[in-house]
Amino acid sequence: MNLLERISINPNICHGKACIKGTRIMVSVILDNLAAGISEAEILKSYPTLTREDIQAALAYASELAHERAIPMEIVA
Repeated sequence: MNLLERISINPNICHGKACIKGTRIMVSVILDNLAAGISEAEILKSYPTLTREDIQAALAYASELAHERAIPMEIVA
């Protein structure tokens, strides 16, 4: 299964934000947790309906977005 098939976007669920299919857990919530240094095990404990593959799918989704647009960053010399 393609990891991105685990992601769904429905305008009637979570205001159209990308979610893990079949849940109301937004991809951004998973990414925010990972960015905050929360371990995969802790995320899975906090969201028992998630799987490791769902977390990988969130990362794959973020990776695809990073290829499509630039994020302004301060360049420090």
